[in-house]
Amino acid sequence: MALGSALSFGLSDFTGGLAARRASALTVTLLAQLTGLLVLLPALALLPGRPSLPALTLGAGAGLLGSLGLVLYLRCMAIGPMGLISPIAALVGAAVPVGWGVVLAGETLLARDVTGILAGLVAVVLVAYQPGTSLLAAGTRGPLVAACAGVAFGLFLVLLDATPTDSGLWPLLGARLAGSSLLFAWLATSRRRWPQASARWLTVASGATDQLANVLFLLATRTGLLSLASLLTSLYPVVVVVLARQLLHERLTRPQSVGVLLALAATALIVL
Repeated sequence: MALGSALSFGLSDFTGGLAARRASALTVTLLAQLTGLLVLLPALALLPGRPSLPALTLGAGAGLLGSLGLVLYLRCMAIGPMGLISPIAALVGAAVPVGWGVVLAGETLLARDVTGILAGLVAVVLVAYQPGTSLLAAGTRGPLVAACAGVAFGLFLVLLDATPTDSGLWPLLGARLAGSSLLFAWLATSRRRWPQASARWLTVASGATDQLANVLFLLATRTGLLSLASLLTSLYPVVVVVLARQLLHERLTRPQSVGVLLALAATALIVL
């Protein structure tokens, strides 16, 4: 389920990225959130769960953090340099739930699992890194904001894992409502147009696959360790670069190729 979540997150990022090339990233994100809400509503009836105040409030907190992380991520992408922003956000976003599970939740890992986690963290950085940028030339503002975005993304996963085990998908409803409300408030302060038809279907696909990824991650943490589920889920950049290679004919850099191989090795170590 965690690998399915990574695949779905990768599809969501890929289609959302294509849509954002044709429309405002803010309106694309909001429309994707609303699409995910529509996908979630029938799923609530299909998967059993008990709504409760802790489920909805923890979910709402996760949604606010996820949306805040997105706002910070878009902001730091504007500050630059992009070649360092993405790997920093991805690394911190993966390390936060892994560290939380091992250090604070006391999850016990085998040596093989630890090796897989370390390989996976390196893989995320290699896949997301773009050559031609250096940390010394980047300054501190962009990377610092990227790290804050990664913390927000990581805590989003931690809060979802903390929801009651009998709550089904109700935490995701709280997350989606809170996140959409924050984006609506942000949109009210700016003048952005809704995506045109050429980007609309890509946005809908992004929102649906993003919601599917959230569902699969939540189910994965209910049946496995947060540290392992979150690391496997965080390998979604591999899906993005592979799709870009196959569909957009973008060339993989040597670090990205090494990162893909490391991701496969990390997955094998953890799944075994």
